[in-house]
Amino acid sequence: MKLVLSPTGDTPIYAQLKAQIQAAIFSGELQEGEALPSLRAVAKALRISVLTVTRAYTELALLQEQRVRQAEERLQEGIRLAKQAGLDPAGIRQLLDILLQEEGAEV
Repeated sequence: MKLVLSPTGDTPIYAQLKAQIQAAIFSGELQEGEALPSLRAVAKALRISVLTVTRAYTELALLQEQRVRQAEERLQEGIRLAKQAGLDPAGIRQLLDILLQEEGAEV
């Protein structure tokens, strides 16, 4: 992953770093579960403070936690709607398995 920062731009360094890491994740350059480079390694390579890298990584982690909470809320709503439609827990699991298979996820 190549990171290029602009110290003279209007966007803070930590925000630039965060945005570039997000872009690498969304593009598939960074795979799910792949560890990010260490704080010190990134700071040294980019000649920036470890605190700057820490802030970017912390904000990325908070964003991930927020997305997990949103997914949980949407799944709970989906379960509620499925129950209203008359599906029992086995039917809900079967539907979820089908949807996961359609998405290419391992069940």
